[in-house]
Amino acid sequence: MKFRTELKYRKAAKAIDHESKITLIGSCFSDHISKKLLLAGFDVLANPHGILFNPESIKNAVSDCLTGKTYAKSDLVHNGEQWVSLSHHGKFSDPDPQVTLDRINDNIAESRDFLKRSSHLIVTLGTSWIYHHLKQDRIVANCHKIPQAEFQKELLSIEHIVKSLSEMIGAVKEVNPSISFLFTVSPVRHLRDGIVENTLSKARLHQAVHELLKDESVHYFPSYEIMMDDLRDYRFYDSDMIHPNTTAIDYIWEKFSDAWILPSCKELMHQVEGINRALEHRPLNPKSNRYREFREKIEQEIKAVQKAHPQVRFIKKGSP
Repeated sequence: MKFRTELKYRKAAKAIDHESKITLIGSCFSDHISKKLLLAGFDVLANPHGILFNPESIKNAVSDCLTGKTYAKSDLVHNGEQWVSLSHHGKFSDPDPQVTLDRINDNIAESRDFLKRSSHLIVTLGTSWIYHHLKQDRIVANCHKIPQAEFQKELLSIEHIVKSLSEMIGAVKEVNPSISFLFTVSPVRHLRDGIVENTLSKARLHQAVHELLKDESVHYFPSYEIMMDDLRDYRFYDSDMIHPNTTAIDYIWEKFSDAWILPSCKELMHQVEGINRALEHRPLNPKSNRYREFREKIEQEIKAVQKAHPQVRFIKKGSP
């Protein structure tokens, strides 16, 4: 007897290895996967505009990076004590508008070249619901707790989603013809929209991605289906009963690795992850001889790995 529904998924035609450059953009699930990739030593760019949920804002963020857009103070909104960008996550906000602009423009500058040289672009779609800012007459990425009366909530049509993402794919391929696109739908349910409304929203995302798969450079990974059908139990959710917990994220990462990372990378991934976790260790006494010896040993391991595999990235390297 079987007591679970395990999904079958296609192995990647263009798998990821440590030579790959991987850009991830979209919902918080992109952040989870990017952290796993970083820990395993891959070259990663994650969410240059911060966490984004809807396809239109994701397309606009990619466009900003490709064109190297420079934001000015006129692009910001003063909300309470913070200067915010309606195209960015709140992590860029600051009471000083110049600080907000520096954070935004520095990220775009760093992202432009990376995206143009990326081997893979992984896009995690969160919702089809968008908020249209009435005064600026545009779809926003984040409302930043601005009064709801300033926005109109709308549900993107499948045609709109396909058009937006097709334009994004076309723009990226113009400067990077060999890139592979991997789409996934976030397993996080947007229950503030309503349960029925969330289902409708996710269905439109799935249908749109299905249309995009006609392009042979576009692929799909079923993170949403793994969560909903394989891990369909509340023990795999955080206390809010909405977000996947650590166990679920680890499980989906395992499936992702199996499908999209070359098997020959697994041993090196394990070795680099061990070093990165050691680097995160916080000593009781950083000045002790024991800790100094520990750091010297780690530094030797890093040098050995980088000599054999110069393409491997380490999260951080402090001096002993």
